[in-house]
Amino acid sequence: RWFTHFYVVSVLWNGFLLIWLFRAEFLREPLPSWIQHMHHALGRDSQSGDMGNEYFSALLVLLLLWLHSCRRLAECLWTSVFSNGVIHIVQYCFGLGYYIAIGSTVLCQVPTNIRNGKELSVQIHWYHAVGVMMYIWASLHQHRCLEILASLRKNQSGKVVSLSHSVPFGDWFESVSCPHYFAELLIYISMDIMLGFRNVTWWCVVMYVLFNQALAAVLCHEFYQKNFSSYPKHRKAFIPHVF
Repeated sequence: RWFTHFYVVSVLWNGFLLIWLFRAEFLREPLPSWIQHMHHALGRDSQSGDMGNEYFSALLVLLLLWLHSCRRLAECLWTSVFSNGVIHIVQYCFGLGYYIAIGSTVLCQVPTNIRNGKELSVQIHWYHAVGVMMYIWASLHQHRCLEILASLRKNQSGKVVSLSHSVPFGDWFESVSCPHYFAELLIYISMDIMLGFRNVTWWCVVMYVLFNQALAAVLCHEFYQKNFSSYPKHRKAFIPHVF
C-alpha cells in the first residue's frame, strides 16, 4: 500500500524536472543553477555531435517515466486492492530515493548546450518510434494484469469481498506468475531503446530492474506453488517460456 508514496514523489519530482526540460527547449531558459550544479557533479560536461537526438531522447524518456508514474499512482489509488502486508523501512526509504534518482539520471544525459538554453536541431529516429510502441504495449499489459489481480478480491459489482490470495488467470498470467513484473522490465527496456541503445547508465538501471523484479517474481512464484496444489505447472516465474 505504501508504494503509493513512491509514485506521489515520482509524479511531483519528475514532473518538476520535465517542466524545466521543456522550458529549456521551447523557451530557451537555462535550468536552475542548483540543478546545474547537481548534474555537473553527476553528469557529463562534454558535448557530442548528436546533441539534438540526445536531448529529444532524454525528454521523451523523462515524459514517459512521468506518465508511467502517473498511471501507477492511479492504479494504486483506484485499481489495486492491497492486503495487510507491510514494507521494510529500508526498502521504503530506498524506494523514495530511487524515484528521485531515476529522473535525475535521465536529466544527466542532456547535453551541456541544452542546460545553457541553446537551441539544437532535433530529429526523430526509428528507435524513438520502436521504444514508444514497446512502452505502450507493455504498459497496456501491465495495467490489464493489475486489473486481473484486483478482480480476484472483488465481486461482480466491484465491491471488495476478500483480501486473501487466489490464482490469477488471463492475459500474460497464462504464461508467467508475475507478468506485471515482466512488463515493468519491458517498460525500462523500451526507454533504453529510446536512448538509442548506447546509454550505459540506463543499461545499469535496466539491470537493476531485471534483478529486482526477477527476485520478487521468484518469491511470488514459490508462494503460489506452495499454497495452491493445483497451480499450473507450465507457468514460469518471470519471463515466458524462459525463467
